[in-house]
Amino acid sequence: MSEPYFHSFTFPHLAAFLTGCAVIAAFLVAGRRGGETELRARALLTFINLAAYAMSQAARGMATRGQDLDNLVPLHLCDIASFMAGFALITRHPTLAALTYFWGLAGTIQGVLTPALDIGFPHPVAWAFFIHHFAVIGAALYLPVVMGWRAEGAIWKSPLKAMAWLNVYVAVALIANGVLGTNFGFLSHKPLNPSLLDHLGPHPWYILVLEGIALVFFLLLVLPVRERRRA
Repeated sequence: MSEPYFHSFTFPHLAAFLTGCAVIAAFLVAGRRGGETELRARALLTFINLAAYAMSQAARGMATRGQDLDNLVPLHLCDIASFMAGFALITRHPTLAALTYFWGLAGTIQGVLTPALDIGFPHPVAWAFFIHHFAVIGAALYLPVVMGWRAEGAIWKSPLKAMAWLNVYVAVALIANGVLGTNFGFLSHKPLNPSLLDHLGPHPWYILVLEGIALVFFLLLVLPVRERRRA
């Protein structure tokens, strides 16, 4: 029996989105309590982020539809972001924290609003997809709200660093797509599901437009987390 298809902007999508938001809120509330409660919340969020890829692979293994390299190789931006988020929560490394924050809130949120997902609920693939993406978003918020991470230096420094690393990813993904025939980062073509990319022009011009949008988002996102200098 074939798996159900996922359809964006339906009740299951809305329910998954609201549930994910509620779970993130619970993590933030638990983290703000401090002490053992914060340690447990951070440990669980770290584990989910580091286990997200394995969880997705296990879920895909239960599907009757054949896997392609796009799902087997962890080179989508959100795959990399979940690993970075896990290690950022452990190490508090400033670069990992910055990339988790900017990539998670500017990019991964788009993933839950317009999911590039072919299998719907109640299949484990759908559950794994939303757990994976909301874990990254949760870490992106947990770092500044609970752990007190702030963007260091001039107000433009962290956004430009995030853009520079984003373009490193773009270069790697383009090479991988050319060699493997994949669509990492949706740089070869737009996803089949409705998404923001549908309104940004044809390939490859939508990639340049998306870079401009990413920079604007990064510059806006730095405002609430900029390091304030004492008088």
